[in-house]
Amino acid sequence: MDRQALIETFLDKSGWRGAKRWRLAGDASFRKYDRVEKDGRRAVLMDAPPPQEDVRPFVSIARHLHARGFSVPEVLAEDAAAGLLLLEDLGDDTYTRLLNAGGDEPALYGAAIDALIALHQRPEADVVPPGVIPYGKERLLEEAGRIHSWYLRLVGAPALPAAAVAEFEDIWNALLPVAWRVPTSLILFDYHIDNLMKVPGRTGMQACGILDFQDAITGPVTYDLMSLLEDARRDVPAAVQNLMKQRYLAAFPATDRAAYEQSWAVMAAQRHLRVIGTFARLKLRDNKPDYLRHMPRLWRYMDRCLAEPLLHPLRDWIDRHVPPHLRVVPA
Repeated sequence: MDRQALIETFLDKSGWRGAKRWRLAGDASFRKYDRVEKDGRRAVLMDAPPPQEDVRPFVSIARHLHARGFSVPEVLAEDAAAGLLLLEDLGDDTYTRLLNAGGDEPALYGAAIDALIALHQRPEADVVPPGVIPYGKERLLEEAGRIHSWYLRLVGAPALPAAAVAEFEDIWNALLPVAWRVPTSLILFDYHIDNLMKVPGRTGMQACGILDFQDAITGPVTYDLMSLLEDARRDVPAAVQNLMKQRYLAAFPATDRAAYEQSWAVMAAQRHLRVIGTFARLKLRDNKPDYLRHMPRLWRYMDRCLAEPLLHPLRDWIDRHVPPHLRVVPA
């Protein structure tokens, strides 16, 4: 059975026979999203074809967080073997759309911060669904290493010698424990404006809808806040960044601020290197060049976090192996 026939069969079995269907979005993965409508009802179809995608983590996390009152899409129907889900439709007010239209930045970001506060105020054992694993060192090193395994290829630089790669990993082996000097919780992992929504009629932590979390792991509480405020796709004004960080920290007055800032810097450097390398991979492997336009912003973020004295060994490594003339968007 071809993909469209599978989808039609799934919709028929789910009570949506004859529904209108149109494309909402695609993303950097193989997932696609359609809106379906029938008899005044609306839902969202996630088309995540296996083996490239696996919807089971999404279903597990969505049901876990939904049961705890967070505004994640309710799973209405599923066919995990086919990679198809029917999800609650949270509307059209994506953060990306609202902010591009001049929406209220402090209000929108504030709602996203409140959702994180609510998540981190709960015991970790309560918010982490079964099967979610810690952010392991092997994964962290592989992701950061995309700077040399993919980005250098993008800009036409030669592969690094084994000694340089080993030095890079030694630097990260020293840095990563510092990031874990803050509390840990569920990391939603892709917590940025493309994956957030303003949900009509909801307040408090439920005002912010969360769309993407299937890659969730456990790790430092700094991670999601940092990925929201140092967004690869959008410049967040410094005043908003500072206001939101203070809003979050005010909810956790016992936080060691120095440890928090160092954890933030380490996680920021790791994430930004991962995204730089991932965007390079999207161009080289998947022929998706659009993400390259964000490279200048990501390198600006790297300059900021590498100013942290703790990260100076990493800064020196990057200056030697990815010098400024290579930190470019290729023609």
